[in-house]
Formats: sequence, C-alpha cells, structure tokens
Amino acid sequence: MNTVFLDRDTFNQNVDLSAIELQSSSLRCYSMTQQDQVVERCRDAHCIISNKVLLSAANLKQLPNLKLVCIAATGTNNIDLPAAKALGIAVVNVAGYAKHTVPQYVFAQILAYYSKTEQHNRNTQQGLWSQSEIFCVLGEPMYQLANKILGLIGYGALAQEVEKIALAFDMQVLIAEHQGATTIRHGRVSFEQLLSDSDIISLHCPQTPETTGLINQAVLQKMKPSAMLINTARGALIDNQALLTALQTKQIAYAVLDVLEQEPPPKDHILLNAGLDNLTITAHIAWACQEAQQELINIIGQNIQSFKQGGGLNRLVS
Repeated sequence: MNTVFLDRDTFNQNVDLSAIELQSSSLRCYSMTQQDQVVERCRDAHCIISNKVLLSAANLKQLPNLKLVCIAATGTNNIDLPAAKALGIAVVNVAGYAKHTVPQYVFAQILAYYSKTEQHNRNTQQGLWSQSEIFCVLGEPMYQLANKILGLIGYGALAQEVEKIALAFDMQVLIAEHQGATTIRHGRVSFEQLLSDSDIISLHCPQTPETTGLINQAVLQKMKPSAMLINTARGALIDNQALLTALQTKQIAYAVLDVLEQEPPPKDHILLNAGLDNLTITAHIAWACQEAQQELINIIGQNIQSFKQGGGLNRLVS
C-alpha cells in the first residue's frame, strides 16, 4: 500500500505516524500540497491522506492506482464523494478524536470569561495588589457558572460531552430543536426558547444549506444582552456582519470563535480587524490537543488496516 500524506504540517511534528507506517509499504509525506501538485505527487499512490487538500473529480480521474482516500478529519467537503464512488475509490474519515479536547476548549473560554482570570492576573502584574488597602483586589466582577443556562445548538458527541461538564458545574442545559420545527422532541426546547433563555450558546451543528448563516441579525436580537456565543463548529454558521454589529452595539456581551468561514482568513477579514474587547478569535485549534492529534493519526492507521482486510471501518464511500 503506497501511501501519500498531502498535508503533514496540519499536525504537530512530534505526532507519531507509526500507526500509518505499519499499514503502508511506503509512506511519503509532504508538508503541504497545492492543487496543481496533487496528481504528480499521487500518481503511484494506492492511498491518499488529506486533511484539507481538495481532491476534485478531475484529480481523482487522473489517479488510476488510487484505491483509498483517508480524510484526516471528520468533515468531507475536501473530496468529491460522488466522483470517488463512480471511480470505485473508497473514502474513510475519522470521528470521535476530539471528544474531550473541544469540550475542554469550550469550558476554558467560558471559565476565562466568567472568572476573569486574565484581567485579575494583569491587576497583580501591574502592582495593584501591593497597593491595595484591603487583602484583595476585587477588580472586574466574576460570576459563578452554577444555575447559568447553557444552550446547545447541535447535539452530537461533542455537544453531549459539553453537557456533561456543564452539569458538573450545576448549570442548566437546553438543547435546541431545529429552527422552524413544528414539533419539539423530548428533551429539547424550541430554537427560539433556547435563544431567549440561554446565558451561553455553544454551536456544535454541521454546516448545511439550512445552517449556513444560522446566527444572523434576527437570531442575535433574540439573545440576552448578557449572552456569550461560542462557535467551535463551522465559521459559516454565523453571519459575520451581523455578529460584528451585535458586539459593537452590545446586543450580546461576548463571542468566542475558533472557526471562520474562510481558513486561513484574509488579513482584512472584518472580525479580525474589529478591535473589540468582547471578541476572542483562535485559529481553529479547539480540536488540536496533542492527545487528540495522536488519536486521529491512530484511527487513520486503523482505517487503512480495515480497508486492506476488506472491512468497512469509518467508510463513507465503498
């Protein structure tokens, strides 16, 4: 099994690739691959590993030796699945590797915001404690998480882990029904109720035609002025201009984004240049704890092994 890894640098260099090497007669890694390099680099490949490099129908048609594509992620938008199926190329992905790491990120951001840890550390560094006439420096108000309402939009494995942590803090958790649904499933609340009741809203739904631009001006207007919005799902779930306006006018209190609709974003992206103190943006790293990266690589090795043995582990296209 000749294997080509098209974008090795989407993982830390100290991540161990031995799980893949054990299943490959040869493994050739490229730090990154441009579109016009895909065919040349993969001409003799039986297996391609790609995190974010696009594999179009035109690419796939020029690779007659290709038997398997391993997506080094859960999302499948980087490969033409119908073309792969028509050409008899199996496609697999990975899931569950960020089960702990994304919820950890969500609560790291929630705790930083509600406990104001950065601000209180800055107070001490600036000498305010030494100058204080009392035993502490109260500074910016902190708030407990107990009894706060966390709203989850999307309720897959990651959201369910977020829910577990929230319950450990004695928070209340609401799970949104689909927007516009005429019936409400047991254990869920209407989309509108979640917006109006939640102190924190965390997005965990996939990007589909229905969810693109889901968080728009009308939705933001229904949220509490004190609400915090967190997006670790897909950037296109949020209307950027509507969010910018909502933050500038204090329509909502705070937003944390780990994803944007274009990645990497342009330097002139309106949110990157907003200069707001109620907006935190990180570079799509909620998934990327060292353990999660290693687990993802290990699953790819298991996927290749399963394919070689005629199995269907994580198979998207047969």
